[in-house]
Amino acid sequence: MNVVNQMESAVSQMNMRKYFAEVIGTFALVFCGTGAIIINEVNAGSVTHLGIALTFGLIVLGMIYALGDISGAHFNPAVTIGFSIAGKFPVKEIIPYLISQALGAFAASAMLKYLFPQSLFLGATIPSGPDIQSFWLEILLTYFLMLVIIRVAHGSKETGMMAGIAIGSIIALEAAFAGPICGASMNPMRSLAPAIVSGQMNGLWVYLTAPFIGSILAVLSNRYLLTNPKSE
Repeated sequence: MNVVNQMESAVSQMNMRKYFAEVIGTFALVFCGTGAIIINEVNAGSVTHLGIALTFGLIVLGMIYALGDISGAHFNPAVTIGFSIAGKFPVKEIIPYLISQALGAFAASAMLKYLFPQSLFLGATIPSGPDIQSFWLEILLTYFLMLVIIRVAHGSKETGMMAGIAIGSIIALEAAFAGPICGASMNPMRSLAPAIVSGQMNGLWVYLTAPFIGSILAVLSNRYLLTNPKSE
């Protein structure tokens, strides 16, 4: 009985470490990424658009190296759902991961609100054109991101030298060219937290739906790419 209790305790501690890693990683992503947008806003463009794109890519790269072997470095509900649909992540872990990501994202936006009370948007993603334009862009951007993630990840874990470089690079690339139009969120939690904390929720539906659609389409595409023609 003691052995069983010890095993259950060890599993519980392991799970808590994973959830804590997701809190830290999502906090870092939102704090640094949207923080770069805020600082660019309050300092007359000192960071620049390219600097913002690189910030998002580099913080994700760094967090993958730091935390990928613990939680898998999802930091994104669309990625967690995508891995689960691909059969690489247990369904029972989805809710704890999403709660952890929410805690990290909202803590980061709250901290930025405290540090920069003069910022009106806190780095929120708001379509610069029609909502439907950003909706399709976010689907495609998340599709490319999730396809890269699922191809370079080990199971449901984004780990390894090439995973960090590939994922960080695709995020920076997509933010560089699509950011001025849709914000290049690709992450519902990254958009939800600053929108709620700032009260700027225009077009929020785009970022709460499109990334999930793009992620699922990427998983289905990967499944087709892995299909053995001989078995058909």
